[in-house]
Amino acid sequence: MIVEAITLISTANAAIGAVKEMIGNGRDLMDCGKELGDYFSAKSEIQKQANPSGKGSDLEAFFALEKLKQQEQELKEMMIYSGRGGMWDDWLLFQAEQKRKRDDQAKQILIAKTKRKKKIHDWIVGVLVSVAVLSGVGAIGVMFWWLANNAR
Repeated sequence: MIVEAITLISTANAAIGAVKEMIGNGRDLMDCGKELGDYFSAKSEIQKQANPSGKGSDLEAFFALEKLKQQEQELKEMMIYSGRGGMWDDWLLFQAEQKRKRDDQAKQILIAKTKRKKKIHDWIVGVLVSVAVLSGVGAIGVMFWWLANNAR
């Protein structure tokens, strides 16, 4: 957990550093798509790990999230001063839409898993009921056969 968190933080730091360097060298913010993608992927993973699940240190999670906030503030300033007008607001809308899509996708996956479990449960119950009915019919058949052969 700790090694993974350190790796994710290093990835986020390297990505934001690359963006700063590219902008400092006169590149456009839109040329930094891969680096920004790496940063936000690492950020997302860090946030998932920082959720209260009893894993890792609360202090580690707090400082990792604080570092992300600082980096995001720097990115905001880059988008405002180096990007086009309204880019930050568009970015926030885009992030909200992507989160909604990820949440919808996670919900669909959960629904599919639930349906699959229900289907498996229904099949198991069906097989058990069939076995029970056939066993009952077989037991009744054996009783009739026994009575027919021993009734003489």
